This record gives sequence, structure tokens and C-alpha cells, in this order.
Amino acid sequence: MFFGRKKELKYLKGIYDSKQAEFVTLYGRRRIGKTELLKQAYLEENHIFYSAKECTDYEQLRSLSEKILGKDKYFDRWETLLKHIQELASREKLVLILDEFPYMVKGNPALPSILQNAWDHGLKDTRIKIIICGSSMSFMEKEVLSEKNPLYGRMTGIYKVDELTFGEMKLFFPSYNDEQILSVYSILGGVPHYLLQFNHEKSIEENICERILSKGSVLYNEVDFLLKQELREPQVYYTIIEKIAMGSTKLNEIHTKTQISTSKLSVYLKNLIELGIIEKEYPVTERLKVRVNLHSGIYKLSTHFFLFYFRFVFPNISDLEEGLVQDVYSYDIQPDFFSYVGPIYEKVCRTLLIEKIRTEKYPYRIKYIGRWWDKQQEIDILGFTEDRYIIGECKWRNKKLGIDVYKNMKLKTESNFRVDDVHYYLFSKSGFTKELLEEENKNDHLHLFESITI
Repeated sequence: MFFGRKKELKYLKGIYDSKQAEFVTLYGRRRIGKTELLKQAYLEENHIFYSAKECTDYEQLRSLSEKILGKDKYFDRWETLLKHIQELASREKLVLILDEFPYMVKGNPALPSILQNAWDHGLKDTRIKIIICGSSMSFMEKEVLSEKNPLYGRMTGIYKVDELTFGEMKLFFPSYNDEQILSVYSILGGVPHYLLQFNHEKSIEENICERILSKGSVLYNEVDFLLKQELREPQVYYTIIEKIAMGSTKLNEIHTKTQISTSKLSVYLKNLIELGIIEKEYPVTERLKVRVNLHSGIYKLSTHFFLFYFRFVFPNISDLEEGLVQDVYSYDIQPDFFSYVGPIYEKVCRTLLIEKIRTEKYPYRIKYIGRWWDKQQEIDILGFTEDRYIIGECKWRNKKLGIDVYKNMKLKTESNFRVDDVHYYLFSKSGFTKELLEEENKNDHLHLFESITI
């Protein structure tokens, strides 16, 4: 089952259609769908696809040799194998995909130098399209893409594969309504491997209980597996991530909760940011000079599944190990799940609004857009350029929004920003009162959206 990825497929198709030799690095977090993406892109093209294993260099060379030559036929050295690839690519266009490249380098640290030498002395003059792919974020960013790496400067393209968009992940659940889809997105994000674990013919509750909370299910040990693959001190990182998930978002707050020194803590947080597990957020109005300050901004989990796991699963591991799945769902998840979805609803609305502005004719270009807050107030969506602004509020409530919400938005804007040209956007789960709808009809600067598909 393969959905979406139009931008990524277009990029990879462009690599194949290029008239020159190409050397591309494609990377992204585990489970993000890189392997399937590459298979879909080059399924009908002349290609060699090799997925590396955690084994010795000798076994790696033999496995790739058999992939190229056939069973029980081997090259004796990497240089000989690459020379053969060069001969093939000199006659016709050929895609060579080395998936999980970090495993290959682990077995033979000289491999990047060998590959670089082969590229410089012949491969670059052929019709080859080399794509090296990896899931180890730290390795790919710190090693393969580092200036110190022999392959640095040889790359003709670098592409980081991110999660599916909200619009793309909807395709996995044809029988779900918008609220159910948002619930799934709040739990799993846009990670294809996770989305495939849920069955759209079952309820959200059934899927959570069977696919996440039940010992032995694929997603039950997923976080533990990923952290141990990437990090040397997983238990320390568990503690930090849990505190952030439970609401400690500032450096001093995390320090107080964990009792890890701020100097060490900043290193741990930096590592988690590099892995794409957390991110640091600033009010959209703050500039680079302010962001250099270690104590400014807030930390939050950037992957929904990690957020769900550390909010609801990790604190209840003991009960889940005893099989108390329904108890954990009924007493810990269900009562708090509605409020848990709220901030993710804001994020989805913000993304949809950005897409709307970019794809439709808009009165002016919005240069900056994001969240804004200070010590007293918060605005869900603030977009601006020079003296023109858009202000948005996203309300995940079982209640229609009235004119008071709009008036409050105007007051917040007037008290914080000196600007005349403002467009107001209101997103509501449950619709709007008649009074507010009438206001929209006569006010060109007010825009109301009830659906999360605008």
C-alpha cells in the first residue's frame, strides 16, 4: 500500500531523467518510508537495489555481488565491484541504490573513500545514478554529509524524507471522518509504517488497545527500539523526553524535573533535536539573535507517536506488562485524549492555512507564519510581512464559537501589534454561532472554517 509522496517521486524521477551522472544522499528517520519510496520511484527502471545488513564487510560484499552477478558469484574487492558498475553504466542508464548505507560503512570505514575514488576516476563520466540511503540520522548528518567525509563535494543532491502530510495520511483511512482522522494523526503522525498498523475498519479505541497498548504488538516496543538504535544512554533520554511530553518545556523546568545539570542537559537536548525527536520553538516574531540564547524558546516533541507514547504509554508500562490494557485506556487515555488532540488540531490548521495562502491568490505575501506568545498571551497563528498581518485561532471544543472569540482576537492584536491591515482566521471543531456567521458575511477580513479541509 503506497500513498502520497508526489514531491519526493518527482524529485527522484528528475534524478533518473538527468543527462549527467548523479550521486544523491536520501535520508530520514526509521519507519518514514524511504525504502518503499525508492522502490516505487525506480520499479520500472534499470536498477540495482541493495539493502545492507548488520554483518561483516566480507558478507556485505558477497551479498551485493550476488545481487549483481547472480547466485554464488562474487567480486573479491569493492574496487572490482565498482569497476563493473562503471562498465554497466557506461552502456546504459543505471540506478544503484545502497539502502542502509551506515551498516556498510560500519563494516568497512574505508568504503566512502573507495566510493569517492571510483566516482572521481570514472563513475562520474557514465550514466550512473547512485543513491545512498540511511536511517541513522546522527550518522547520515554527522558523517556522510560532513565536510570531513570523502564523499562531501561529490553529492549532486541531498534529500531528507519527512513524514507524510496530514492530507496524505488521510488516504490510509477511507472510512474515517475528519475527527477520527485527526485522532489517528495525533497518535501516529505521518509515519507510513505506523499508519499501516491501524485498521480503518476498527474504532480508534480498538486500534489503540490492540496495536499500541498490547504487549507483543508492533508499536508496543517501537520507541524503545528506536532510542536504543540511536542513543548510548537511552534511559537518560527517556527521562528527558517524558518530562517534555508532560509539559516541562523550558530548559530550567526540565533541569528541575530531571536534576541533570544544564550544561549536560543542553547536549542531550541538542542530540534529540538532531534526531528529529524534539524541536525548539520560538515566538514567530523572534529573530535569530534572540534564538542564540540557550534559555529562550520552548522544547516540544516533534513526532506525534513519541508524544502519545510518553504521555500515555510509558507512565503505565507496569500495568500494561500485567495486561491491564483496558484499564489504562479507560482511566488514563480516554479522559485526557480530547485535550491532547487540541494542540495538534492547532498545528494542522496552521499547516492548512499556509498551504491555502501559498496555492491561492492572496492580497500580499506572508513572509513569516507560526505561533506567538509572551508571558500573558498566546496566538495560535500569526503571519506577517511589514505592516500586514494574519491572526488565527483554532478552537477544539464541543461548542460553537461566538462573536466574543473574534472580539478577543482583535483586542489581543491591537494591544500587541500596531497594524491596520489584519485578516482574521477562526477554525472551530463545532462550528459558529449565527451572530459570528453574519459578521463574516459583512466583513472581508474575517474568515471562518469549520472543516479541517479548507
